[in-house]
Amino acid sequence: MTLTAARGRARQARKSRQARQATGWRPPATAYGLGLAAAGVAAAWTVHRLFPAVPLLTAAVVLGIVAAHLPGARGLVRGVCRAGLSFAGKRLMRLGIVLLGLKLSLDDVLGLGWATVAMVLGVVAATFCGTWWLGRRMGLPGDQPLLIATGYSICGASAIGAVSEVSDSDERDVATSVALVTLCGTLAIAVLPLLQHPLGLDDAAFGRWVGASVHDVGQVVATAQTAGPAALGDAVLVKLVRVALLAPLVAALATAVRVRARGARATGTEADGSEAEGTRATEPRAEGARATEPRAVGAVGARAEGATRRRPPLVPLFVLGFLAMTALRSTGILATAALDAAATAQELLLAAALFGLGSAVHLPSLSRTGARVAALGLCAWVVIAGASYGGVLLTT
Repeated sequence: MTLTAARGRARQARKSRQARQATGWRPPATAYGLGLAAAGVAAAWTVHRLFPAVPLLTAAVVLGIVAAHLPGARGLVRGVCRAGLSFAGKRLMRLGIVLLGLKLSLDDVLGLGWATVAMVLGVVAATFCGTWWLGRRMGLPGDQPLLIATGYSICGASAIGAVSEVSDSDERDVATSVALVTLCGTLAIAVLPLLQHPLGLDDAAFGRWVGASVHDVGQVVATAQTAGPAALGDAVLVKLVRVALLAPLVAALATAVRVRARGARATGTEADGSEAEGTRATEPRAEGARATEPRAVGAVGARAEGATRRRPPLVPLFVLGFLAMTALRSTGILATAALDAAATAQELLLAAALFGLGSAVHLPSLSRTGARVAALGLCAWVVIAGASYGGVLLTT
């Protein structure tokens, strides 16, 4: 009886599989990875609840890196879950950035005063240009100079995700940049409060310094709260001005990619009647890669061709969504409960995206450029902290 029952169950299972194959039904390719990302967010939320000083987004990145290297989970991360984790790192990141616009209103920006706004613009410009130039001089591969410069100057991992969408950056470059910016922002939580009194900053000035120099919004809150509510309020406002600069930066990069794609088409037609291969003319990463690297030549040639076909829009849709949310917040029609719900959704979406990006970090590969990446991160940290401190002194 037992053997007969077992054979019957086996036949029933075979018929079930055949029926699913006949109807063509199968779980979506992204389902497993999104499920793992959700589990990672839950774990990160638990860590944040147990240790409030650890921001949720920081915990999500770290857990993603851990999952990519654990013997039990490594196979899932690199195999059946990869598609879903990549989906989280791209699509969910876009949704989170759109909702990030609800944190900013025009009244808040104007309340800071034009001197502070001008200071923030100067700090962002100096940090972005200086870090990008230095990263190229140091020979960092791919889009790493561009992405690290964006993360340091604007808003950490969120800005890196936004820029990577228009520059079509390699997932490993994105993951490396996110890991570096997250590490330095986390260190700022411990280091900057120790410097407040030696640098002669009162609470409000300290808050503006933190808002102008720390990368992620959560890290800004964790750092500034050590000096009280006055510091926290100014820090968040200054930080949101930096966040507002994400839209024009992404739009400018999208325009640059579009112009270079046109140039590539024109050059390829003149040369052989087809699109040029092996050129990086369509991408900003050409400036950060070495011409002698065979991987760069072949890979980017294909991506340049893809960029030529895609014709990126002048302003990506998620940037327009970010601006629309900012305009909506400025009208004042949204209730506090709605803003709180959107803030929670935004943080969860970004946490899932950062878990996905963290899972793409491969530490053995990172170690080959680790010294140069760490040196660039340290230099960029000094630049933004020094420029912000000088700006705060001038505007106080």
